[in-house]
Amino acid sequence: MSGELVLVTGGSGFLGAHCILELLKAGHRVRTTVRSARRQADVLAMLKAGGVEPGDRLSFAIADLMSDAGWPLAAAGCDYVLHVASPFPPGVPKHEDELIVPAREGALRVLRAAREAGVRRVVLTSSFAAVGYGKMPPDGRPFTEESWTDPMGRVSAYVKSKTLAERAAWDFIAAEGGGLELAAVNPVGIFGPVLGSDHSTSTEFVQRMMNGAMPGLPRLSFGVVDARDVADLHVRAMTDPVASGERFLAVAGDFMTVREIAQTLRKRLGNAAKRVSTRELPDWLVRMVGLFNPEVAQLVPELGKVKNATDAKAVRMLGWKPRSREDALAATGESLIRHGLIKTSK
Repeated sequence: MSGELVLVTGGSGFLGAHCILELLKAGHRVRTTVRSARRQADVLAMLKAGGVEPGDRLSFAIADLMSDAGWPLAAAGCDYVLHVASPFPPGVPKHEDELIVPAREGALRVLRAAREAGVRRVVLTSSFAAVGYGKMPPDGRPFTEESWTDPMGRVSAYVKSKTLAERAAWDFIAAEGGGLELAAVNPVGIFGPVLGSDHSTSTEFVQRMMNGAMPGLPRLSFGVVDARDVADLHVRAMTDPVASGERFLAVAGDFMTVREIAQTLRKRLGNAAKRVSTRELPDWLVRMVGLFNPEVAQLVPELGKVKNATDAKAVRMLGWKPRSREDALAATGESLIRHGLIKTSK
């Protein structure tokens, strides 16, 4: 299967770059989309940080999720597509459509281009956001790929955007996909080694903790997974015949509270994590702050909820073996230090 051409959308992003690394290491040729030619140097720098010099096995295409231009050329001649690009800003958008429209319409643009180019399979990077919000499984059971977020519930714009985008993708395949196959990967919070100063919202969360910017911790829990393992799952879902038409949760072990994440960083990173607070905030205080802070307000519906999800399907069907939650978090912190993104003592 090696040597085939794979299009990775959003190669300048944290997960996109890790997917390119995984594909190149597996012997594939890669074409990746960037919104501007100026980002090509950023991609090459991240790959170098990841230990790979791609040479002529990597090419670039200019394309934007909000425009039809560039997508037919980007998909031309490709055997597979990993659609990783999707907006995920750290703040709260002024209107939910700032996230929903590019996520949904972007996915459909990529799928149409892939179908017209004769691509075999698209792997869509969805999210646990499309699985585990708006309602809880009965009897405290973990979320599985059978679960879907209710986008009409009390959910954030990001959660709604990922849910509607994945729904739209499956509807497209059913109605007008032709011979195009689709698989979806639904990661929880993606951590692991950052490859430069431009990283992800999840790894920025660790950066803020290590820089002492979070003196108190909300009572939240979420899943942890390493970007390298998410990239590996994308490649498995791309090439394994059994993955067509399937969703796969990417999660390493049980969900962790924010306090458990803080304790892990302090234990694994020692003095480098001395600014990490382990003080948990009472829910009433978080709710009060949320009245004035839109970013905090997004957290309020999830306070105190005990969630979990299982990777059993990916393990059983695709032989996926993620590294531990603790290793993923430690790798995040170590790489932030390596790239000079953590404040040093005076």
